[in-house]
Amino acid sequence: MTIKEAQERVDAWIKEYGVRYFNELTNMAILTEEVGEVARIMARKYGEQSFKEKDSGKMLEDELADVLWVLICIANQTGVDLTEALRKNFDKKTERDKKRHINNPKLN
Repeated sequence: MTIKEAQERVDAWIKEYGVRYFNELTNMAILTEEVGEVARIMARKYGEQSFKEKDSGKMLEDELADVLWVLICIANQTGVDLTEALRKNFDKKTERDKKRHINNPKLN
């Protein structure tokens, strides 16, 4: 699935099952919640915290997909073409960082 197709599929799902998009501020709050769920899993799976019983069964891939879903919702409702935005972001990073990381002694 391309990013464009993902944006179209989320939009179609919202229109068929979701009634309408939550407003932008609500979706920003939801995005923050979802990123927090990713952070909880990362801290427990890769960090030093242990899993709580209530966290058992939480899957990183599902939580990352939740983050992507809400991010796509925000892009759709604000008119952002994520394919084009990501292309421009690659260009920006390449121009800005083309030698920065290669020349970083901390990464070698």
